[in-house]
Amino acid sequence: MSTVMNSADLRPVRIPGYDGGPLTHQPGLLDEPLFWLGHLSSCAHSEEGEELLFGADYDAADDYQRRLWERAEWPTFTVPLTADHHLHVVYRTFTDDTGIDYLLHHRGWDRAELLARDDGHFMGPGLSWPELVAAADNTLPGGSTSDPHARLLLLLPAFGDDDVPDNAVGRLTDALRARTSVEDPEPLASVLLEGQGAPGPARWTTAGHGFSVNNGEYSFRNPSNRFALPADRAARVATALAP
Repeated sequence: MSTVMNSADLRPVRIPGYDGGPLTHQPGLLDEPLFWLGHLSSCAHSEEGEELLFGADYDAADDYQRRLWERAEWPTFTVPLTADHHLHVVYRTFTDDTGIDYLLHHRGWDRAELLARDDGHFMGPGLSWPELVAAADNTLPGGSTSDPHARLLLLLPAFGDDDVPDNAVGRLTDALRARTSVEDPEPLASVLLEGQGAPGPARWTTAGHGFSVNNGEYSFRNPSNRFALPADRAARVATALAP
């Protein structure tokens, strides 16, 4: 039976300030190739991207995602960062309000910070490319997986950056080849990096603020937005995510 249908032995997760759930640690889902097709779907903005991502597995991936979103438990994944910070990825399985939330927390904070939301009312980006790669490659133990490829794909929909380095296609290609069963990982990597997460690319800078911010229209890390994180909280987020 697919892991997505197995609700036994689920370890509860608590994220301060985050309502909903029950949140459950379900790392086994990351070992299923069909999981990744749905997880990355918001990064495939074109017909070409969807064809490269799903290929002949479209119906199977659609059925897998439907069953995933019908769960009473909310699958939750964690990526450890330096200085005891953690990135949490929560599959919010509310009926009629499904989505994926990306949060950052430290045990000394009274609440987690919402960085990005991947749903019909998407918000973000929450991560630059250097921040994404640093989180994926930090080799810190714990969390849902120690595999840098899985961590990169898990966090990819929260990323948006208009200054992606030349080696990014190769890095993402390696992750797709390692964790999915897509037929052509390199052209898919190129398409996913062009479209990026649902909010699309953003320009990142530290000028005038002293910490990393972006200009994304839907980003909590754009100080010009009325819903932006306050400066002190935006600064601690940037510090925690700094490569």
